[in-house]
Amino acid sequence: MATNGHDGKAREILTFPCTIDIKAMGERSPRFEALVHEIVSRHIGPEDLLSCTSRESRGGKYLAITLTIRATARAQLDAIYEALSASPDVLVAL
Repeated sequence: MATNGHDGKAREILTFPCTIDIKAMGERSPRFEALVHEIVSRHIGPEDLLSCTSRESRGGKYLAITLTIRATARAQLDAIYEALSASPDVLVAL
């Protein structure tokens, strides 16, 4: 994410490489977690997936997946969020 400095130029807030959480939410299904893994894995190496957790909504209808990854560039994060957002099964990507 960029912010404007006093000189009017964009500044990068993150310093790469960095560890960051990617969160995706969708309807709970047997394939949702695998789908999120597959989308994110297209953009990272296997060594860059640090952890994965999932949590059902209170009513059990939705599932939130959190993947902690080692990100190497802003473009990589942008590509991950674009791919997650393009999937009709992903309701929210954070």
